[in-house]
Amino acid sequence: MSLAAETRRAADGHPFLRTALRAGVVNYTAAARFLEIDGEVDAVATALRRYAEELPTYERDACDARVRMESGIGPVDPGSDDALIAVGGESFGPSGGDRTAIVATGDVDAAALAAVLQGLRLQEITPTVAAAGGDSIVVVVDRLEGANALRAVEGALEVVPSSGG
Repeated sequence: MSLAAETRRAADGHPFLRTALRAGVVNYTAAARFLEIDGEVDAVATALRRYAEELPTYERDACDARVRMESGIGPVDPGSDDALIAVGGESFGPSGGDRTAIVATGDVDAAALAAVLQGLRLQEITPTVAAAGGDSIVVVVDRLEGANALRAVEGALEVVPSSGG
């Protein structure tokens, strides 16, 4: 395998690096060291630079979505009409519980959910459950994290990466 091919394969194994290459925000020498490819660091950096030129540009779009917060969320009977979200046999909805649901409706999809989860992660908020379906995203968090989660979801939906690799 050529050094260029090995470099591409290694970069593709780190989604954050591929995203950074697409966005043009990489220190190529540092990235070459990070990848630990058998070869000269300068040659690997050059291969990364060339690879970045071939990748589609990283573009972001705002989702046209309405975001709301609903408190008092907890487990509900599976199949209940009150369920906001059901994943893996567990359903959550209004029940006077100790969680909060952040619901986004509109132009949202799996890419928007991925951006939302990344935004929550950056705020160190771990959802109990999250899913996207139809024209909705639902994320359930601890009650005390509700307001911060709402802001994180709104922020994430402003900068959802466009498709393109």
